[in-house]
Amino acid sequence: MSSRTVVATVVVAAALAAAGVVAVQFRTPAPEPAPEPVDYVALGDSFSAGPLVPDARSDPPGCFRSTNNYPAYLAGYLGVRSYRDVTCSGAQTRDLLRPQRMAFGQTTPPQLDALSAGTDLVTVGIGGNDFGLFGSIIGTCGVLRDRDPRGAPCRRSFTRPVDTKARDARRVEVGVARVLRAVARRAPQAEVYVVGYPRLLPESGRCLAVPFAAGDYPWGRRVERLLNDSLSGAAERSGATFVDLYPASRHHDACAGSRAWLNGSQTLFGLAAGFHPFQEGMRGIARAVHASITGEPAPRNADAEPPPGSVVRNAQPQTGQPGARN
Repeated sequence: MSSRTVVATVVVAAALAAAGVVAVQFRTPAPEPAPEPVDYVALGDSFSAGPLVPDARSDPPGCFRSTNNYPAYLAGYLGVRSYRDVTCSGAQTRDLLRPQRMAFGQTTPPQLDALSAGTDLVTVGIGGNDFGLFGSIIGTCGVLRDRDPRGAPCRRSFTRPVDTKARDARRVEVGVARVLRAVARRAPQAEVYVVGYPRLLPESGRCLAVPFAAGDYPWGRRVERLLNDSLSGAAERSGATFVDLYPASRHHDACAGSRAWLNGSQTLFGLAAGFHPFQEGMRGIARAVHASITGEPAPRNADAEPPPGSVVRNAQPQTGQPGARN
């Protein structure tokens, strides 16, 4: 406190005493304690890894993991103490528990090996590759469109006699719940957030970026909804928090043009793989996850990046690593 402030305080106190008024001493509030440092681990598939979003990490290159995926933005927004990203393109739920075979003939360890008793925060974005769910739909619907442009040839091809894709989307819940229980055992003090998939298809209408037949659009929307329902159910069963990306990604689907968070069917090198998030989509997802964790909006005025010294790099795998399975 400056001498001028001290003098002013004494004068006021004396005046109050002379007037018979009891002076009340006001103290400056103690500063709020600094937040506890956070050790963050990101688990997941290509929607978390960010294939072809610049710039690619090399630890290992076969995961096609970007330095600008949503886990990296989230680490920056939160100012974490340590950040380990083991997300990997092509990962299925089981690959969180076992070695994953990647491109270039290499394998990477089970993603859950990155967890420890000291882990404070875990994000999990997984399930879309289970049972060939997304890959088979994306690979089939465009091919079959011309057979019946106004119908639903893709849906019909997967209905034998039940809708096998709707069935498989529901089946994802069991595997994800099992993995989340394993996460809780490995990192018992961690807060766990299951990150859903953003909207791929618009609420209505069609576009050239997604070359599906007219009737396959509502069917595709239904399958993705069922998948997210499974992730929500798995989170609820396991004591984790589900981050629903549908509200945030409204009007940012693959048909949204310049506002799209997700790429359409054409792979764009240096931007995004086909039917995967652009860098702007990764920012949007990170903001949604940040809001779910903190209840506050994330910074919007600049890109965030993990704090200096926080990134934990992953060991390089060996070709033909023992224990790897297809």
